[in-house]
Amino acid sequence: MSSPVLRVTAGLWTLLQRKDEHPPKMWFKLETNDATGTPRSDKVIRLIPSTEEEANALKKMYHQLKVDLWQPSSIFHVSKGAVTDVHIPKNGSQVLLAFLQEANIQYKILIEDLQKTLEKASSLRTQRNRRYLSGYNYEVYHSLEEIQNWMHHLNKTHSGLIHVFSIGKSYEGRSLFVLKLGRRSRTYKRAVWIDCGIHAREWIGPAFCQWFVKEALLTYRSDPIMRKMLNHLYFYIMPVFNVDGYHFSWTSDRFWRKTRSRNSRFRCRGVDANRNWKVKWCDEGASMHPCDDTYCGPFPESEPEVKAVATFLRKHRKHIRAYLSFHAYAQMLLYPYSYKYATIPNFSCVESAAYKAVNALQSVYGVQYRYGPASSTLYVSSGSSMDWAYKNGIPYTFAFELRDTGHFGFLLPEMLIKPTCTETMLAVKNITMHLLKECP
Repeated sequence: MSSPVLRVTAGLWTLLQRKDEHPPKMWFKLETNDATGTPRSDKVIRLIPSTEEEANALKKMYHQLKVDLWQPSSIFHVSKGAVTDVHIPKNGSQVLLAFLQEANIQYKILIEDLQKTLEKASSLRTQRNRRYLSGYNYEVYHSLEEIQNWMHHLNKTHSGLIHVFSIGKSYEGRSLFVLKLGRRSRTYKRAVWIDCGIHAREWIGPAFCQWFVKEALLTYRSDPIMRKMLNHLYFYIMPVFNVDGYHFSWTSDRFWRKTRSRNSRFRCRGVDANRNWKVKWCDEGASMHPCDDTYCGPFPESEPEVKAVATFLRKHRKHIRAYLSFHAYAQMLLYPYSYKYATIPNFSCVESAAYKAVNALQSVYGVQYRYGPASSTLYVSSGSSMDWAYKNGIPYTFAFELRDTGHFGFLLPEMLIKPTCTETMLAVKNITMHLLKECP
């Protein structure tokens, strides 16, 4: 896609080659919208470096511009042939486009005017009345307050299948609610853990967790597969893992990723809740710098949200057989390892479950997912919840990267919630039945 660009001047080349910790402030003096904290006319640009030299030049450029990387999650993973989606402010995008033209690096503008896209989505949301719980709309995104009210409502109205409880408090003091779903039984039952929203800006995750509960309640009597799942298993569902970050993404910064904890030495807030687990903590794919999106935290389980979930999983690991975590975006189904290139001992069963799940998913709308070990399918990252769960005795652990592959990115429209959740539902049912039937 062609766009007007600036010629790269000698002065610009000098700026690009500076090794300053912080870029000149004049690049970033932008008019911002108070409601979203996003400068007007931000863009999202896609690049695929064709050589390592281009990749290294982009890394330096991204560092100078202090960009918000959408894909991959860290500058560290920018490499030859790897798709990189970058959200950059208006003035920064002019500089970047000029640099790309001069360096002859191919690019495509995914979102021309990010502010306009945000405002359009926001106006659609305000047109809907989403507070009447008996008519709860599962095809729209919901705020944290709405989701928690929905959980309490289900706790009262479906007490035979649902029990809501708190496993702790977030950094900002919010309750960490988990919904236990399944037919109550005196006999021993295995369980599946499902969490959504570990990264705040990935709104389709919490939407899926709610959809899963809705489908379970609606089809329990009519669908023999769902009945078998709920009769033989408990599902522990955490619709919003990162409650503080999710709330912040609704009120202040739509593209916030991390938790909201404070750092004593830096003004930057938050930790990547998917780099804070005690499994190869703060190694490859994680950052030690508090201002980075992949900051691993001051120590493992430093985040109260991570600590609470880890404590719960440790306590119940003898009967939790599967761990599923929902993210966005990439259209992938991942399994361990994430922190290293190696084959897990129960690879054949896990790989078979993933293969069947992506085929089931594709059968609905033809949407294709890649699947495989996270390290080779996505990238190496240490300190992830999936690897930690696997290393702590949960034999079947998966991470979904839901729709899409970058056209909308984190701003997946509400009209795509239903198809995304419908196809994902089939994949999750497939994994669950596979584990019940075929895996030891």
